[in-house]
Amino acid sequence: MKTFSRRFQGGGFTLIELLVVIAIIAILAGMLLPALSRAKAKAQGIGCLNNGRQMLLAWRQYVDDYQDKVPQSFGPNAWVQGDLDFSAKADNWDVNHDLTKSLLWSYCGNSAGIWRCPADKSTVRVNGKVLPRVRSIAMNAWFDSTDVAGFGPAGFRIYKKMSDVADPGPSMTWLFLDEREDSINDGEMVVGMWGYPDQPAQWKIVDYPASYHNGAGGFAFVDGHSDIKKWQDARTMPPLSKGLSLNVASANNRDVFWLMERSTRKIY
Repeated sequence: MKTFSRRFQGGGFTLIELLVVIAIIAILAGMLLPALSRAKAKAQGIGCLNNGRQMLLAWRQYVDDYQDKVPQSFGPNAWVQGDLDFSAKADNWDVNHDLTKSLLWSYCGNSAGIWRCPADKSTVRVNGKVLPRVRSIAMNAWFDSTDVAGFGPAGFRIYKKMSDVADPGPSMTWLFLDEREDSINDGEMVVGMWGYPDQPAQWKIVDYPASYHNGAGGFAFVDGHSDIKKWQDARTMPPLSKGLSLNVASANNRDVFWLMERSTRKIY
């Protein structure tokens, strides 16, 4: 029995040893959590790219079925109706209110999931319940919008047919993007063309692209490829605000130029 007692004598941790172990665990957690956060953000980015590509394929099938004619980004025959905000109205939370009536709904496999970026956490409160909003995706307003002609000087091309997308060309013309939760309203995302290309003092931000992916946003281009764009100017990524001002001056903003370069071109 004496031998047994000596074998286990002093077998517990001292307070100092326990504190050291806790400190090591805290350090390891501090090292791992950022990596896990980056991995989650990367996975969300991949999901966002896939959503954009699926929407673009749905759009392309619609265009093929309607003799090359593109759906309106905004207007009486818009690709999707509804006007998002942060109220309890059905536009915000009920997929059956607008999404299932979209011109593209049957072409996208009746899938509501691809209409919303997985990193978009915006919600509304309805009868005491917190519900996710239904859409973060918006269409390039230069695709047959009824109001986009007012967002720049005369002469910029408004695409009405797939064959119109000749300049800057399908690989350089974005069709869908994720719009910021405090900017998105109707189905179009407007890129104003004031001052394009060489009068940067006139550049403006009309609507704001999302920056959910570590300061970057997802795009789907007419040729079928998707991409994540990292924004360079802090003015493109102001703090989220339900009172965000739209259509604001943003002189010399490289992000604004990037968007203009990939939205439309002047034809006369």
